[in-house]
Amino acid sequence: MAFITFGFGLVYDTCPMSARDWDAALQRMLGRIDATGSQITNGFPHYGDPATGRWTTSPAGDWTGGFWNGLCWLAAHATGKDPHREWASAWTERLRPRATSDTVFRGFLFYYGALLGAVLLGDPRAREIALEGAAGWARSYNARAGAFPLGAEAEEASDVGHGEANIDTVQGAALLVWAAREAGEPTWRQMAISHTRRHIEFCIRSDGSVCQSASFDPGTGAMLRRYTHKGIRDDSTWARAQAWAIVGYTLMHRWTGERDFLDVAVRTADWWLAHVPPDRVAFWDFDDPEIPNTLRDTSATAIVAASLLKLAALIGDMRRRLAYQAAAEATVAALVERHLDPRGILGDGCYNKRIGLATRSELIWGSYYLFEALCVLAGRLEPARV
Repeated sequence: MAFITFGFGLVYDTCPMSARDWDAALQRMLGRIDATGSQITNGFPHYGDPATGRWTTSPAGDWTGGFWNGLCWLAAHATGKDPHREWASAWTERLRPRATSDTVFRGFLFYYGALLGAVLLGDPRAREIALEGAAGWARSYNARAGAFPLGAEAEEASDVGHGEANIDTVQGAALLVWAAREAGEPTWRQMAISHTRRHIEFCIRSDGSVCQSASFDPGTGAMLRRYTHKGIRDDSTWARAQAWAIVGYTLMHRWTGERDFLDVAVRTADWWLAHVPPDRVAFWDFDDPEIPNTLRDTSATAIVAASLLKLAALIGDMRRRLAYQAAAEATVAALVERHLDPRGILGDGCYNKRIGLATRSELIWGSYYLFEALCVLAGRLEPARV
């Protein structure tokens, strides 16, 4: 096995997988998308049992509904097949009522759930629904804080309301940047940029590691504390928080061109690459004292793999570009070879270890990001298109 070494401390083995291998893995995941689309009727797939292939669904989409839609939009873009586009359109319509829900996760819901259809396929209905989601979310902006709070109906948080924030929400701000241009609403772009910058203060530590959450005073915007909803302790680095930061700041740089967002994406990505295990699949929390005898999280790892492919396309430094590309390919190979079964099910996702929820499961967002990465590696998607 060959290795490549880069001057800024990153060492990665070159990936032995070929374009044919990437496409074979893509076909496995397409099989799972087809099986899911044919079977689910009552709700959006949320998390699945790898043994049975059975999904636990959410009638309204929870915070994850957009990722199922996103899988369908990506599949339609990659294959050109009508059923994928039909599923994407139908489920995007079902997501539409969430535009008025009081949750910051409208960013996730309508970026992946609708914007992808508008950007990748020029779908007019998807564009309309994405704009509705953006408009609804824009109304919750707190100008004093310069940020969007979690909201009273935010899912999967121990603390919700109008004085709480977390790093998961930065990626969704890209929805507003796109929508600002489409709808002629420049203030939406400024809201998104301010929100993203506030979360550097809220969640990014000086060493490039990430704290998931923060509380702030809704009246003044002053930060009151940092903590985590799902990590092992308040000052730990929960793997998915680190991953959300990498994808969030990478995408916000892609949509805005703001240099400081790229700088944060690089710092958080480099921290991940310096601390992830040699086999490249993260443990659920980097500070769990039981490592290596604890849970992995393939979903956090898949988020980072897709993000590194974007970073490799966006960054100007050739050494870093090569490093991120090699790291992404090695990470995707690790997920495919050890965690993606013949049915196209990505197992070993850890949803919420604190409450024992779906700790060795198929997670819809993990499947989305691995599929996105495979679309890029198989040559069916430009790496920084979405």
